[in-house]
Amino acid sequence: MNVHVAATAGPNSASVTSVPILIIGCGFGGIALAIALKKAGITGFSILERASDVGGVWRDNSYPGAACDVVSRLYSFSYDQDYEWSTAFAPRDEIFAYIQRCVARHGIREHVRFDCEVTRAAFDARRGTWMIETGRGERFETPILISAVGLFNNPTIPDLPGRDQFKGVQFHSARWDHEYALAGKTVAVIGTGASAVQFVPRVAREVSKLYLFQRSPQYVMPKTLFPGTGEWDKWLQQYPRLRRLARLKIFFMFERFIWRRKYRPQLRLAGEAAFRKLLENKIQDPELRRKLTPNYPMGCKRQLVSDEWYDALVRPNVEVVDDPIAQIDADGIVTKDGAHRRVDAIIYGTGFRPTAFLTPMQITGLEGRDLNEAWRNGAEAYLGLTVNGFPNFFMMYGPNTNAITSIIYMLECQSRYIVRAIGLLQRKGARYMNVRADVQRSFNEEAQARLAQTVPARPDCITYFKDANGRITTQWPGYALEYRIRTHAPRAGDYEFV
Repeated sequence: MNVHVAATAGPNSASVTSVPILIIGCGFGGIALAIALKKAGITGFSILERASDVGGVWRDNSYPGAACDVVSRLYSFSYDQDYEWSTAFAPRDEIFAYIQRCVARHGIREHVRFDCEVTRAAFDARRGTWMIETGRGERFETPILISAVGLFNNPTIPDLPGRDQFKGVQFHSARWDHEYALAGKTVAVIGTGASAVQFVPRVAREVSKLYLFQRSPQYVMPKTLFPGTGEWDKWLQQYPRLRRLARLKIFFMFERFIWRRKYRPQLRLAGEAAFRKLLENKIQDPELRRKLTPNYPMGCKRQLVSDEWYDALVRPNVEVVDDPIAQIDADGIVTKDGAHRRVDAIIYGTGFRPTAFLTPMQITGLEGRDLNEAWRNGAEAYLGLTVNGFPNFFMMYGPNTNAITSIIYMLECQSRYIVRAIGLLQRKGARYMNVRADVQRSFNEEAQARLAQTVPARPDCITYFKDANGRITTQWPGYALEYRIRTHAPRAGDYEFV
């Protein structure tokens, strides 16, 4: 395999285009891997991106108030720290601009084929290559296939009765309708997750009435409680040479969060007490405070961050509705208590399907093995990177690689591992490498045993961290630093080489 050979054939050619390395997706994951490849002197790769621009979730999520809920100095590449973030939690437009700058700085765009959505990929064991097909009929062949599609790329809208009968405007927050003027309208927002926490305060200022339909309340804490927001942090940001130190400081403070959760569980109770005190100060109405008080332990769901959320919910034009939705009709929403609320528009802040890894792609490995079938009891991989029976196939942001830190840090670890795995395959002179079944099984048994001791594993905890079977498939069980150590380089003994 010569990883320096460029791809041939045009984007509309009916013939097969041979590419030494093929990456699916050009969000942060695909970009991180592309940069790592180029730093290793590997330039013969292509990125297939289903949209017309780079950026992944930061391209798609342009709703009002969209911002990072991880401190920006950590939510950025370790080798591109000269960016002037305006705040600790950067808004979406700044993050998107940062991505564009990284793509330009490292010469990534020339490797990207846009509007090119992969529908299926199948492995040919005899030749040691993957055959890839796209939605517009293109065919590619590559010995190395990497999925960098991420977790938050498939918006989910609940299948509520009558949804198709609604005559007003409706859209998901990840597909925001910027042409629709919200000013003066009566609007329903369904969902109170991470996106809603950001856009509801902005929407509430514009509309005449906002109904917020809540399935379960959230723990929402102010930004000032999080690492990277103190006065010393602000001072460090003023000096470019100290920004790496600022990033390191933030990283270890996040690691301390993990330590506290693991070894000092009483701090969870202290955190819940602090939240209740915050809620008492912010929400004077006892009935509204009841609605907004979670009935599950802190740590069960993703921790949300906002300085505006509770201020928005006490506005006179905002009503929090916690009665379940019975149906949607032509002009509004009916709850199970029989109340009908007329609305002009419905905005779904109902998140994504993070446990539906790689969907809707069809991935076929050795002996016709289907990846969706292999994952019927829950997605799993070795270190979240490789799956037995699917040789020369790697994943960025695969199963059990989300952590209480910045995903950018995890992506850098994964890109380093994949580049070194490609080098190992070359040195072995093999057609393909396949992670051993016992190695994958041992790792996942360990991960699930450790995760079983965490709050999200509790049976009363309903969270996107789990799949339909109750298996935690998204979260890393330990420290982020541990992940870096374990993914430092692939061990030849973990793989079968053919």
